[in-house]
Amino acid sequence: MRIGELAERAGVSVRSLRYYEEQGLLVSERSASGQRHYVEGDVDHVVFLQRMYAAGLSSRTILELMPCATAPSQENSDAAFDRLLVERDRIDAHIEELIRTREALDTLVDLNRAHRDSLPASAAG
Repeated sequence: MRIGELAERAGVSVRSLRYYEEQGLLVSERSASGQRHYVEGDVDHVVFLQRMYAAGLSSRTILELMPCATAPSQENSDAAFDRLLVERDRIDAHIEELIRTREALDTLVDLNRAHRDSLPASAAG
């Protein structure tokens, strides 16, 4: 199938598919005229990539995890599991940082509210 059909069937943009190829996450065959051609299994592969991106993983991390899907083995599965835990810890740390940032912003909102409440009421014009 050609790139437009794969994009439509997988629910992604053509641009995304080109990006996946640039990152080494997707492989196509090229026709004599240079058109990309994909196989049926690429639809599921692209959907899988989308799930990984939706989980907050980078292209580099996804590439590290691909052997678990393309060459299943206990070793590859263990490596993927360990990498996913590292990514989960990274996201947890980011969430904690965002919570601290929100709390600091809440403090500023409260200070601003108190300041606004202390101002004399303006005369209606």
